[in-house]
Amino acid sequence: MLLELRVSGLGVIEKASLVFKPGLIALTGETGVGKTLLIEAMNLLIGGRADPRLVRSGFDEAVVEGRFLINEEEVVLRRLVPRDGRSRAYVRGRLATASELNEEASQLVELHGQHAHQQLLKPYAQRLALDHFANVDVAPLLEANSDLEAVRTELANLGGDERSRAREIDLLRYQVDELNAAELENPMEDELLAAEQAVLADAEACREAAFEVLRLLDSDSPASNALATALSVVKDRKSLTEVMTRLSGLISEFSELASDVRTIVDGAVADPVRLEELGQRRHLFASLRRKYGQDLEAVIAYHKEAVERLLILQGYEARATELESQMLRNEVIRNEAASRVADERRNAAPALAKQIQDQLRQLAMPKAQVSISVDGSSGEKVDILLGANSGSPLLPLTQVASGGELSRTMLALRLVLSDSPPTLVFDEVDSGVGGVTANAVSSALEEVALERQVLVVTHLAQVAASATQHMTVEKNDNGKTVVAEVRELDHEERVLELSRMLSGSPNSSKAREHALELLK
Repeated sequence: MLLELRVSGLGVIEKASLVFKPGLIALTGETGVGKTLLIEAMNLLIGGRADPRLVRSGFDEAVVEGRFLINEEEVVLRRLVPRDGRSRAYVRGRLATASELNEEASQLVELHGQHAHQQLLKPYAQRLALDHFANVDVAPLLEANSDLEAVRTELANLGGDERSRAREIDLLRYQVDELNAAELENPMEDELLAAEQAVLADAEACREAAFEVLRLLDSDSPASNALATALSVVKDRKSLTEVMTRLSGLISEFSELASDVRTIVDGAVADPVRLEELGQRRHLFASLRRKYGQDLEAVIAYHKEAVERLLILQGYEARATELESQMLRNEVIRNEAASRVADERRNAAPALAKQIQDQLRQLAMPKAQVSISVDGSSGEKVDILLGANSGSPLLPLTQVASGGELSRTMLALRLVLSDSPPTLVFDEVDSGVGGVTANAVSSALEEVALERQVLVVTHLAQVAASATQHMTVEKNDNGKTVVAEVRELDHEERVLELSRMLSGSPNSSKAREHALELLK
């Protein structure tokens, strides 16, 4: 049910915050005070067209927020209509499109009165209404349609015409042979080979560097010869004993270092053949990734898919024959299920039409004629037709001109059907109604409100008096601006409002007596 509605900056509504109760809620007020703007607010809340011209002067945007309770969970819907730019919608605090807002709202509220956003005006909703009325089980038909579509899809994807199939087989054979030759099994092989390649490449570089150092330190090198010559120059000269000692140490250190480097050169393992193999293997991986996937895991997956696809194409004739037979069997099952559903829908349509018609004749449409057309192989094309007056042609509900007639038709449907959103909003449902018929409309709304929350914009005192909650819209004009205010009425205020609705004078004693009688 709708718990709360907040509106700001919408037409003559500057700011309104309404808290709703269960049951029947009446919204009344003088003609032209702004009641229709509350309906417009609800229309915006369920994804209706946003008109920037409705934004109140002095406001940058109009805002409508609705708080709903469904299955013990609160759901908040929000719609913003800026003076300039596109409207914005929010569902459960998340930014959403108008269609997403409508999809969510359609489970919470249904609006009757104008043609837009009325679920029962939509063909699929009328079909669902008929199915619900007649307890039509469409599950076997849906399953049969799904099975048939699955076979058709597989057959269509099997291989196309013979020439296209031959080309695809040739391509797949080439690809499968190439991938078979690559012998790919480990998706991490490239990383493992890269690590081994780095070690081998570094070993070769280290050996070459060590060999060059050995050449420079060897006993026949210019450096070694220079040290030996220097030692001979200072030998036996006591004043240069320290120099001689240090030169001798350098020669000895050169010799030890050369020996160590020679050991490194002899021990360094270089494998240029293996290094070349690694480079070629990794080059192959790069080529395969360019053709079949962004990494080796994707390449391996494609290899598997290609093998499977090749087997399917090579076995095309046998599989195609099998699928065609299956399709024929599925078509028979589908046609039988469709025929059963169509019969149930066609058989139930007159009974539903008569019940709707009987309800309409109690709602100030005594000459109304209702028919339900059912067409299509499964009776999927369901259309509720209405002739509102004597001699009026039977037309689809979408072509009914009067908002009041349309609202009463929807009310009649709701009296016949039990399946609907938890909140129903009716506007113009009592258009052109009075006298005994007004009591019938009031009773009908009360009946619907036993299981749902019903918000009705009404001019009928009988309807307003039957409400569990009564709200009124009042317009205040200070000569500069016009502001509409919405508030809930207490008992005494309801008596005054009902008196006004009955006689046009809230202070009429006779109207007051009548109002009190209605409330009782």
